[in-house]
Amino acid sequence: MNTFDLQISRFGEMAILLQWPQEVNELILADILAFVEALKSQDRSDWEYVPSYNSVTLISKSKFDFEQEKKLLLDAYSKRDGHQNTTERHCWQLPVCYDSEFALDLPMVSEKSGLSEEEVIRLHTSEDYLVYGIGFLPGFLYLGGLPQSLEIPRRDDPRLEVSPGAVGLAGKQTGIYPQNSPGGWNIIGNCPIPLFNPKLEPPCFVKVGDRIRFHAITKAEHKLRKIESEVGIYNLNKTLIDA
Repeated sequence: MNTFDLQISRFGEMAILLQWPQEVNELILADILAFVEALKSQDRSDWEYVPSYNSVTLISKSKFDFEQEKKLLLDAYSKRDGHQNTTERHCWQLPVCYDSEFALDLPMVSEKSGLSEEEVIRLHTSEDYLVYGIGFLPGFLYLGGLPQSLEIPRRDDPRLEVSPGAVGLAGKQTGIYPQNSPGGWNIIGNCPIPLFNPKLEPPCFVKVGDRIRFHAITKAEHKLRKIESEVGIYNLNKTLIDA
């Protein structure tokens, strides 16, 4: 079991921030998720846990003694006894249309990477991406594991409006815009499946620690999947993965 040096600090009056080493590392995320599960197994119903990349934010429903909580957290981390994350994790299969109507930056990505557009698409659909964080917008997935040849810097001129479902690349990450938003990622396609619905519980079906795999669909299939999602008959494809 990996053990890391934790930094624990106040995060406002009602929250605590736990920080692991500042790097994007799958082992760090696994340690965070296992520790969160260990904490949840204790009688800590007054706390909400928000994990992401190399940190987890603990949000309290009531005021607390920070020094006391810090001591308890450090003690719990040192005594977690190899606790493993046993929460079910899934790999979600999500369709993406890479048609030129949606793939606004695909020609530029092709040019900068030295790859054909077809090769960019093939590489983008060849990986299972780890969900490192959910944020920026409700349901925005930060996905790691992008092939190195697709690592493209953010756009120099961010768009004022990016359409819902836009699939983008930025640095070492790929992700999906869940709603209209300004954005500076390089858009290479569109996913017709909504990632966030405030009427559902949970509102985002994906969680940190899950994986995403994209598969290419045609423009006609995109239209059909979008209609199926809107009327609630689209069947999400997922497979269980090791915790």
